Amino acid sequence: MGLRIGHGFDVHAFAEGRRCVLGGVDVPCERGLLGHSDADVLAHALMDALLGALREGDIGKLFPDDDPAYEGADSIELLGRVAALVRERGWRIVDCDCTVAAQAPKLAPYREQMRENMAAAMGLPVDAVGVKATTTEKLGFVGRKEGIAAWAVALLEKD
Repeated sequence: MGLRIGHGFDVHAFAEGRRCVLGGVDVPCERGLLGHSDADVLAHALMDALLGALREGDIGKLFPDDDPAYEGADSIELLGRVAALVRERGWRIVDCDCTVAAQAPKLAPYREQMRENMAAAMGLPVDAVGVKATTTEKLGFVGRKEGIAAWAVALLEKD
């Protein structure tokens, strides 16, 4: 079959003294996201979607969170490495779509830059990467402002 779809999901808790990086954008926020790397929950979900479509597991398998080499890693750079793996395996990224759930901060002003950053990392035109932001209407851990969640899907075509 010449097409594959991958789905990714990630979540990171808020933490004091950390940056809030989403789609490679430093989003102004009182607290950042906790993680071994830069904790870019959006890029992580997209990497998992790509790896899922490849049937290569998840980012924890490729970039283990107990490996000091990835401490503080730039997730946009890692996304570029995953996109390179997609090409090495004989596939082409056709399209990606992502959703970020955050009660705060407001993400609309940064959405286009997120799309541009992730598209550039994967070597894609910006119109091949969708990013949407939503709240959870104050429900759950996202609604209580305890963290941010992201989902992504990716469509690959056999080269």
